[in-house]
Amino acid sequence: MHPTTRRLAVLAVPALAAAGAMLPAAHGAAATVTRAAAGPRPAVHEAADTTTEQRTVKKFWTAARMEAAEPLDAPGTGDRHFAAAASAAADGTGTRPVVVSPTVPDSSTAPTSSTMSGATTSTARTMAADAAANVSSRTSGSPWTAGGTVARTTGRVFFTVTAGSDAGRNASCSGTAVTSANKSVVITAGHCVKLNGAFHANWVFVPGYDRGDRPNGTWPATTLLTTSQWNSGENMNYDLAAAVVAPQGGKSLTDVVGGQGVAFNQPRGRQTYAFGYPAGAPYDGSTLVYCGGRTFDDYLSSQDQGLSCGMTGGSSGGPWFVRFDPSTGGGLLNSVNSFKYNFASYWMFGPYFGPEAEAVYNAAQKTALT
Repeated sequence: MHPTTRRLAVLAVPALAAAGAMLPAAHGAAATVTRAAAGPRPAVHEAADTTTEQRTVKKFWTAARMEAAEPLDAPGTGDRHFAAAASAAADGTGTRPVVVSPTVPDSSTAPTSSTMSGATTSTARTMAADAAANVSSRTSGSPWTAGGTVARTTGRVFFTVTAGSDAGRNASCSGTAVTSANKSVVITAGHCVKLNGAFHANWVFVPGYDRGDRPNGTWPATTLLTTSQWNSGENMNYDLAAAVVAPQGGKSLTDVVGGQGVAFNQPRGRQTYAFGYPAGAPYDGSTLVYCGGRTFDDYLSSQDQGLSCGMTGGSSGGPWFVRFDPSTGGGLLNSVNSFKYNFASYWMFGPYFGPEAEAVYNAAQKTALT
């Protein structure tokens, strides 16, 4: 981490504070980022790609280590930049909208809603229906109690930082299981896989994490992928990543928890629901939290979209959904929690899912499992 970094709580100058990352507001014109004619090419990093490494990583993440994991501190302030605002990647013009349908979990391995504090299955379903009916379309950060697909597919991400002043520290983010050809893709933020020029180690996804419980297992990453812009310069406009996780017990990830749909090159300014596991005060990372509202364009520094949301560090990488149905907990993933301005903690920003995000997703779903 850059030596000029300060923690989020004590920053006194205008800066961008990620739900795990922070940087100063950009000034002046920035260079336009152009894409090669062949299209975006994601960066790919091998993680725990052998069964021995996967067992080691799973054993590393004890309950105590997970509980002690902290959100990322702010990255260095001198090495971030923004692309110019006028580009097809930023506003969806000149690109083809793409929608990928969700995946339903295998009925033989899908978690059941059998009990809630001793409640019967029918009572649990009634409680979930009542909770869904009370979901607000506008909230800045409330506990999610309605269950459904989002409670299974969203989870905490744990890893060890390998570069900067925080090298060796265990940290947490959020992520989402999405439908994919290999049934094994998790979408998260770029800084949740790589920061300060190095990929993280000991990377795992824990879907459905709840107060320390791991109802759907612990899934080590075999491969980590991010945009070329995040890989080369940690450009916040492209703070997006994917992980391919190893099968567990002979089952792939979406066989067990299902997978949310994904949408690229969509119109801006839509009703959106954001989810994550914020671990910074007043939250503690133990439960799933959500925000709801209509997105708006960042008029200060980036090409990102904003949402009124009070989630804190640890929620980085958590999903933003359009066409979200509170009664089922399903929607189309259309961005992730990325950063905040420290002078506007009531706003969260997420990258636009354009061709670069689509390329990361496609490369991840074509990755062979090990």
